[in-house]
Amino acid sequence: MPPSNRLPAHAVRVPTYAELEQYVRAFAAGHLNLLMIFGPPGVGKSRCVRQALGSQVCWISGQATPLGIYLQAYEHRHQPLVLDDVDGLYADRSGIRLLKSMAQTEKTKTLGWHTAAGVLHREGVPRRFTTTSRVALVGNDWKTLNADVAALEDRGHVLIFEPTALEVHRHAASWFWDAEIFDFVADHLHLIAQHSLRTYGHAWELKQAELDWQQAVLCRYLTGTALLVARLKANPSFAREAERVRAFIQSGAGCRATYFQHAKKLRSGAAPPKIPLSHTAPPTEAIPNTDHIDQLRKRFGQLGNG
Repeated sequence: MPPSNRLPAHAVRVPTYAELEQYVRAFAAGHLNLLMIFGPPGVGKSRCVRQALGSQVCWISGQATPLGIYLQAYEHRHQPLVLDDVDGLYADRSGIRLLKSMAQTEKTKTLGWHTAAGVLHREGVPRRFTTTSRVALVGNDWKTLNADVAALEDRGHVLIFEPTALEVHRHAASWFWDAEIFDFVADHLHLIAQHSLRTYGHAWELKQAELDWQQAVLCRYLTGTALLVARLKANPSFAREAERVRAFIQSGAGCRATYFQHAKKLRSGAAPPKIPLSHTAPPTEAIPNTDHIDQLRKRFGQLGNG
Protein backbone atom coordinates (compact mmCIF):
# COMPACT_ATOMS: atom_id res chain seq x y z
CA MET A 1 0.00 0.00 0.00
CA PRO A 2 1.63 3.27 -1.08
CA PRO A 3 1.79 6.20 1.33
CA SER A 4 -1.49 8.10 1.43
CA ASN A 5 -2.54 11.43 2.87
CA ARG A 6 -5.88 9.81 3.59
CA LEU A 7 -4.30 8.00 6.53
CA PRO A 8 -3.80 9.48 10.00
CA ALA A 9 -0.34 10.76 10.82
CA HIS A 10 -0.01 8.35 13.75
CA ALA A 11 -0.66 5.25 11.62
CA VAL A 12 2.01 2.60 12.18
CA ARG A 13 3.32 0.80 9.11
CA VAL A 14 3.82 -2.90 9.86
CA PRO A 15 5.94 -4.88 7.35
CA THR A 16 6.04 -8.37 8.92
CA TYR A 17 3.58 -10.99 10.16
CA ALA A 18 5.50 -11.31 13.41
CA GLU A 19 4.97 -7.63 14.19
CA LEU A 20 1.30 -7.78 13.19
CA GLU A 21 0.78 -10.78 15.45
CA GLN A 22 2.27 -8.87 18.38
CA TYR A 23 -0.39 -6.18 18.07
CA VAL A 24 -3.18 -8.72 17.57
CA ARG A 25 -2.10 -10.75 20.61
CA ALA A 26 -2.03 -7.55 22.65
CA PHE A 27 -5.62 -6.87 21.58
CA ALA A 28 -6.64 -10.45 22.40
CA ALA A 29 -5.07 -10.09 25.85
CA GLY A 30 -7.16 -7.00 26.56
CA HIS A 31 -4.40 -4.39 26.37
CA LEU A 32 -5.78 -2.50 23.36
CA ASN A 33 -9.25 -0.97 23.35
CA LEU A 34 -9.47 -0.19 19.61
CA LEU A 35 -7.26 -1.80 16.96
CA MET A 36 -7.59 -0.78 13.31
CA ILE A 37 -5.77 -2.90 10.71
CA PHE A 38 -5.71 -1.93 7.05
CA GLY A 39 -3.76 -3.31 4.12
CA PRO A 40 -4.06 -4.95 0.69
CA PRO A 41 -6.42 -7.90 0.21
CA GLY A 42 -5.22 -11.47 0.41
CA VAL A 43 -2.41 -11.06 2.93
CA GLY A 44 -4.09 -12.78 5.89
CA LYS A 45 -5.12 -9.86 8.09
CA SER A 46 -8.43 -11.44 9.13
CA ARG A 47 -6.89 -14.86 9.63
CA CYS A 48 -4.29 -13.43 11.99
CA VAL A 49 -7.02 -11.82 14.11
CA ARG A 50 -9.15 -14.99 14.13
CA GLN A 51 -6.27 -17.15 15.28
CA ALA A 52 -5.48 -14.83 18.17
CA LEU A 53 -9.05 -14.40 19.39
CA GLY A 54 -10.44 -17.91 18.95
CA SER A 55 -14.19 -18.47 19.26
CA GLN A 56 -15.02 -16.02 22.05
CA VAL A 57 -15.57 -13.11 19.70
CA CYS A 58 -18.35 -11.47 17.72
CA TRP A 59 -17.24 -11.41 14.09
CA ILE A 60 -19.15 -9.06 11.78
CA SER A 61 -18.23 -8.93 8.11
CA GLY A 62 -19.52 -7.87 4.72
CA GLN A 63 -22.41 -5.48 4.14
CA ALA A 64 -23.28 -4.92 7.79
CA THR A 65 -25.52 -1.95 8.55
CA PRO A 66 -25.04 0.28 11.60
CA LEU A 67 -28.32 -1.01 13.08
CA GLY A 68 -27.26 -4.60 12.47
CA ILE A 69 -23.98 -3.95 14.25
CA TYR A 70 -25.85 -2.39 17.18
CA LEU A 71 -28.00 -5.52 17.49
CA GLN A 72 -24.94 -7.77 17.36
CA ALA A 73 -23.10 -5.60 19.88
CA TYR A 74 -25.98 -6.08 22.33
CA GLU A 75 -26.19 -9.83 21.78
CA HIS A 76 -22.43 -10.20 22.26
CA ARG A 77 -21.86 -7.45 24.81
CA HIS A 78 -18.66 -7.83 26.83
CA GLN A 79 -17.09 -9.94 24.06
CA PRO A 80 -14.47 -8.57 21.63
CA LEU A 81 -16.07 -7.25 18.44
CA VAL A 82 -14.33 -7.56 15.08
CA LEU A 83 -15.68 -5.61 12.11
CA ASP A 84 -14.13 -7.19 9.03
CA ASP A 85 -14.31 -5.84 5.49
CA VAL A 86 -16.80 -3.10 6.33
CA ASP A 87 -14.72 -0.36 4.73
CA GLY A 88 -17.71 1.82 3.89
CA LEU A 89 -19.13 1.91 7.40
CA TYR A 90 -17.09 4.94 8.43
CA ALA A 91 -18.63 6.91 5.54
CA ASP A 92 -22.11 6.42 7.04
CA ARG A 93 -23.05 9.11 9.58
CA SER A 94 -24.87 6.63 11.82
CA GLY A 95 -22.04 4.15 11.40
CA ILE A 96 -19.30 6.54 12.48
CA ARG A 97 -21.36 7.68 15.50
CA LEU A 98 -21.80 4.05 16.54
CA LEU A 99 -18.11 3.30 16.04
CA LYS A 100 -17.14 6.30 18.15
CA SER A 101 -19.38 5.06 20.96
CA MET A 102 -17.97 1.54 20.70
CA ALA A 103 -14.43 2.93 20.79
CA GLN A 104 -14.81 5.04 23.93
CA THR A 105 -11.63 4.96 25.97
CA GLU A 106 -13.52 4.06 29.17
CA LYS A 107 -13.67 0.37 30.01
CA THR A 108 -17.48 0.46 30.14
CA LYS A 109 -19.05 2.03 27.04
CA THR A 110 -22.62 3.17 26.56
CA LEU A 111 -24.27 2.49 23.18
CA GLY A 112 -27.61 3.90 22.12
CA TRP A 113 -29.98 3.67 19.15
CA HIS A 114 -32.95 5.99 18.98
CA THR A 115 -34.68 5.00 15.74
CA ALA A 116 -36.16 1.71 14.41
CA ALA A 117 -38.13 1.21 17.61
CA GLY A 118 -40.12 -1.62 16.04
CA VAL A 119 -37.00 -3.58 15.14
CA LEU A 120 -35.48 -3.10 18.59
CA HIS A 121 -38.70 -4.20 20.28
CA ARG A 122 -39.02 -7.27 18.07
CA GLU A 123 -35.42 -8.27 18.77
CA GLY A 124 -35.70 -7.55 22.50
CA VAL A 125 -32.88 -5.00 22.35
CA PRO A 126 -33.02 -1.82 24.48
CA ARG A 127 -32.44 1.64 23.06
CA ARG A 128 -29.46 1.99 25.36
CA PHE A 129 -27.07 -0.48 27.01
CA THR A 130 -23.55 -0.73 28.41
CA THR A 131 -20.78 -3.07 27.34
CA THR A 132 -17.09 -3.67 27.93
CA SER A 133 -16.44 -4.97 24.43
CA ARG A 134 -13.20 -4.01 22.75
CA VAL A 135 -13.26 -3.38 18.99
CA ALA A 136 -11.02 -4.34 16.08
CA LEU A 137 -11.55 -3.00 12.55
CA VAL A 138 -10.04 -4.92 9.63
CA GLY A 139 -10.20 -3.61 6.08
CA ASN A 140 -8.46 -2.93 2.80
CA ASP A 141 -8.76 0.83 2.73
CA TRP A 142 -9.34 3.80 5.00
CA LYS A 143 -9.99 7.48 4.43
CA THR A 144 -9.98 10.32 6.92
CA LEU A 145 -13.15 11.84 5.52
CA ASN A 146 -14.04 14.32 8.24
CA ALA A 147 -13.55 15.34 11.87
CA ASP A 148 -15.74 12.47 13.14
CA VAL A 149 -13.56 9.90 11.37
CA ALA A 150 -10.45 11.63 12.71
CA ALA A 151 -11.91 11.44 16.21
CA LEU A 152 -12.39 7.68 15.79
CA GLU A 153 -8.79 7.27 14.60
CA ASP A 154 -7.56 9.20 17.62
CA ARG A 155 -9.21 6.68 19.92
CA GLY A 156 -7.24 3.69 18.68
CA HIS A 157 -4.14 2.12 17.20
CA VAL A 158 -4.07 2.35 13.39
CA LEU A 159 -1.89 -0.22 11.61
CA ILE A 160 -1.05 -0.30 7.92
CA PHE A 161 0.01 -3.85 7.12
CA GLU A 162 2.22 -3.88 4.03
CA PRO A 163 4.26 -7.11 3.75
CA THR A 164 6.69 -7.58 0.88
CA ALA A 165 6.17 -10.36 -1.66
CA LEU A 166 8.91 -12.38 0.05
CA GLU A 167 7.28 -11.89 3.46
CA VAL A 168 3.95 -13.18 2.10
CA HIS A 169 5.76 -16.12 0.49
CA ARG A 170 7.47 -17.04 3.77
CA HIS A 171 4.13 -16.91 5.54
CA ALA A 172 2.55 -19.20 2.94
CA ALA A 173 5.20 -21.81 3.77
CA SER A 174 3.64 -22.22 7.21
CA TRP A 175 0.39 -23.67 5.82
CA PHE A 176 0.76 -24.49 2.10
CA TRP A 177 1.73 -27.98 0.95
CA ASP A 178 2.40 -28.17 -2.82
CA ALA A 179 6.14 -27.73 -3.43
CA GLU A 180 5.82 -27.43 -7.22
CA ILE A 181 3.45 -24.48 -6.98
CA PHE A 182 5.37 -22.94 -4.10
CA ASP A 183 8.71 -23.11 -5.94
CA PHE A 184 7.16 -21.74 -9.14
CA VAL A 185 5.92 -18.70 -7.22
CA ALA A 186 9.37 -18.36 -5.61
CA ASP A 187 10.99 -18.22 -9.06
CA HIS A 188 8.84 -15.19 -9.92
CA LEU A 189 8.78 -13.31 -6.63
CA HIS A 190 10.99 -10.57 -8.04
CA LEU A 191 8.20 -9.69 -10.48
CA ILE A 192 5.44 -9.36 -7.89
CA ALA A 193 4.64 -5.88 -6.67
CA GLN A 194 1.60 -6.88 -4.59
CA HIS A 195 1.46 -10.51 -3.52
CA SER A 196 -1.54 -12.46 -2.22
CA LEU A 197 -1.83 -15.66 -0.20
CA ARG A 198 -4.78 -16.59 -2.39
CA THR A 199 -2.37 -17.18 -5.29
CA TYR A 200 -1.33 -20.53 -3.80
CA GLY A 201 -4.83 -21.82 -3.14
CA HIS A 202 -6.11 -20.75 -6.55
CA ALA A 203 -3.16 -22.40 -8.31
CA TRP A 204 -3.71 -25.65 -6.40
CA GLU A 205 -7.40 -25.57 -7.28
CA LEU A 206 -6.56 -25.32 -10.98
CA LYS A 207 -3.90 -28.00 -10.70
CA GLN A 208 -6.42 -30.40 -9.16
CA ALA A 209 -8.71 -29.71 -12.12
CA GLU A 210 -5.79 -30.32 -14.54
CA LEU A 211 -5.96 -26.75 -15.82
CA ASP A 212 -3.10 -24.36 -16.57
CA TRP A 213 -2.26 -23.19 -13.06
CA GLN A 214 1.07 -21.66 -14.13
CA GLN A 215 -0.70 -19.26 -16.47
CA ALA A 216 -3.02 -18.25 -13.63
CA VAL A 217 -0.04 -17.43 -11.42
CA LEU A 218 1.73 -15.47 -14.14
CA CYS A 219 -1.43 -13.54 -15.05
CA ARG A 220 -1.51 -12.08 -11.56
CA TYR A 221 1.50 -9.86 -12.21
CA LEU A 222 2.33 -9.94 -15.94
CA THR A 223 0.49 -8.79 -19.04
CA GLY A 224 1.00 -8.59 -22.79
CA THR A 225 4.30 -9.67 -24.33
CA ALA A 226 5.97 -10.24 -20.97
CA LEU A 227 3.22 -12.69 -20.03
CA LEU A 228 3.60 -14.57 -23.32
CA VAL A 229 7.35 -14.93 -22.84
CA ALA A 230 6.89 -16.09 -19.24
CA ARG A 231 4.34 -18.69 -20.36
CA LEU A 232 6.73 -19.98 -23.01
CA LYS A 233 9.53 -20.17 -20.44
CA ALA A 234 7.29 -22.15 -18.09
CA ASN A 235 6.01 -24.55 -20.78
CA PRO A 236 7.76 -27.93 -20.31
CA SER A 237 6.91 -29.06 -23.85
CA PHE A 238 9.76 -26.91 -25.20
CA ALA A 239 13.09 -28.69 -24.87
CA ARG A 240 15.27 -25.78 -26.01
CA GLU A 241 15.22 -21.99 -25.95
CA ALA A 242 15.29 -21.93 -29.76
CA GLU A 243 11.91 -23.67 -29.80
CA ARG A 244 10.45 -21.04 -27.50
CA VAL A 245 11.82 -18.25 -29.70
CA ARG A 246 10.30 -19.86 -32.77
CA ALA A 247 6.92 -20.19 -31.06
CA PHE A 248 7.14 -16.56 -29.96
CA ILE A 249 7.82 -15.31 -33.48
CA GLN A 250 5.06 -17.52 -34.92
CA SER A 251 2.59 -16.01 -32.46
CA GLY A 252 3.15 -12.62 -34.08
CA ALA A 253 4.21 -11.01 -30.80
CA GLY A 254 7.58 -9.84 -32.10
CA CYS A 255 11.02 -10.82 -33.29
CA ARG A 256 13.85 -12.79 -31.69
CA ALA A 257 15.33 -9.64 -30.12
CA THR A 258 11.99 -8.77 -28.54
CA TYR A 259 11.76 -12.25 -27.01
CA PHE A 260 15.20 -12.02 -25.39
CA GLN A 261 14.58 -8.45 -24.26
CA HIS A 262 11.58 -9.60 -22.22
CA ALA A 263 13.26 -12.83 -21.15
CA LYS A 264 16.10 -10.80 -19.64
CA LYS A 265 13.66 -8.66 -17.67
CA LEU A 266 11.99 -11.80 -16.32
CA ARG A 267 15.23 -13.13 -14.88
CA SER A 268 16.07 -12.40 -11.28
CA GLY A 269 19.54 -11.29 -10.32
CA ALA A 270 19.42 -13.53 -7.25
CA ALA A 271 18.49 -17.16 -6.76
CA PRO A 272 14.93 -17.70 -5.46
CA PRO A 273 14.74 -18.24 -1.70
CA LYS A 274 14.85 -21.83 -0.50
CA ILE A 275 12.08 -22.00 2.08
CA PRO A 276 10.90 -25.40 3.35
CA LEU A 277 7.17 -26.09 3.54
CA SER A 278 5.69 -27.04 6.88
CA HIS A 279 3.26 -29.48 5.22
CA THR A 280 3.54 -31.97 2.38
CA ALA A 281 -0.15 -32.74 1.89
CA PRO A 282 -3.44 -30.81 1.98
CA PRO A 283 -5.16 -30.52 5.38
CA THR A 284 -7.52 -33.35 6.28
CA GLU A 285 -9.38 -31.36 8.94
CA ALA A 286 -11.24 -28.09 8.62
CA ILE A 287 -9.15 -24.96 9.06
CA PRO A 288 -11.85 -22.45 10.03
CA ASN A 289 -9.68 -19.37 9.65
CA THR A 290 -8.34 -19.91 6.13
CA ASP A 291 -10.90 -18.60 3.67
CA HIS A 292 -9.09 -19.76 0.52
CA ILE A 293 -9.02 -23.37 1.78
CA ASP A 294 -12.70 -23.15 2.70
CA GLN A 295 -13.40 -22.14 -0.89
CA LEU A 296 -11.51 -25.18 -2.16
CA ARG A 297 -13.53 -27.50 0.07
CA LYS A 298 -16.78 -26.06 -1.23
CA ARG A 299 -15.78 -27.03 -4.74
CA PHE A 300 -13.90 -30.30 -4.20
CA GLY A 301 -15.22 -31.61 -0.88
CA GLN A 302 -12.87 -32.94 1.79
CA LEU A 303 -9.25 -32.40 0.77
CA GLY A 304 -7.03 -35.44 0.69
CA ASN A 305 -3.74 -36.70 -0.65
CA GLY A 306 -5.07 -37.66 -4.07
